[in-house]
Amino acid sequence: MNPLPLVPITRAVPGSPAVQGARIVMAPAVPQMTRAELLAFVRGASAVIAMFHDRVDDEFLDAAGPQLKGVCNFAVGVDNIDLPACKRRGVVVTNTPDAVTEGTANIAMGLILAVARRIAEGDRFVRAGRFEREGNVFPTGWMGMHLTGQNLLIVGAGRIGRAVALRAQAFGMRTFYVARSRHLDFELAPLAATRVELDEGLALADVVSVHTPLTGETRHLINARRLALMKPTAILVNTARGPVVDEAALAAHLSAGKIWGAGLDVFEQEPKVHPALLPLDNVVLTPHIGSSERRFREMMTDMACANAAAVIQGRTPPNPVN
Repeated sequence: MNPLPLVPITRAVPGSPAVQGARIVMAPAVPQMTRAELLAFVRGASAVIAMFHDRVDDEFLDAAGPQLKGVCNFAVGVDNIDLPACKRRGVVVTNTPDAVTEGTANIAMGLILAVARRIAEGDRFVRAGRFEREGNVFPTGWMGMHLTGQNLLIVGAGRIGRAVALRAQAFGMRTFYVARSRHLDFELAPLAATRVELDEGLALADVVSVHTPLTGETRHLINARRLALMKPTAILVNTARGPVVDEAALAAHLSAGKIWGAGLDVFEQEPKVHPALLPLDNVVLTPHIGSSERRFREMMTDMACANAAAVIQGRTPPNPVN
């Protein structure tokens, strides 16, 4: 009797993961497996439900074995996966689009507000007992940056970028967007956004929200030259992928007061954070929690499992990438 196909999940996921006709093994939530542990864990898999931090390359595919049919990424981005290597071996790659949209848009808007209104800085002030000692400095203290009537630049006009722009409408913000092609869903009501080139948009923007995937072209897309185009009162938020922003250049601009502040949910050498960012009060840092809302993470689990089931059964998965 043939054993059931094996589906390793490389980190614990929320919800009730199940792949019909397959046997699931799930790694613990913490600690994250070492590379050697990961390679041993996927051995013999028919499909792997992988995390965004798992590097899926020839070494990974060799470790899994020739029976591997699919890699189902528990993320929308697939920059961690060597797509040509998978294609050469006939390994299907899938992702979990849509499920990450609302949560990531919420964290982006939260970071915009946190930076503009100095929320994290104020929290530290109160916890340190300074509010009690120093009192309320109304009306001149703790001045934040207003959002009403300000220009929002969306870099990467996909689902998440549009969801952020819709949220920003509640604050009366005007939307501009950067994309390789025209997006009518941005330009029609209710957004009525204007498409601009990146350099032009950075000079116009009061808030820049990054939503582009990580590719060879977008690595360090926001670099020292482009940061220098931004207003000294501008805010940069990145909830996409860390390497899209040059962290060293960003830290230098923040420490020199050349831009107002930044909110980062992703980092260039994740989970490491550039040490120059850590002491700065004008940057808010969160640990890559963009899609981390229970409803949507459970939805991602269901999507990844549906993709894995389809791959094993030889059907076209719901969310193919390659």
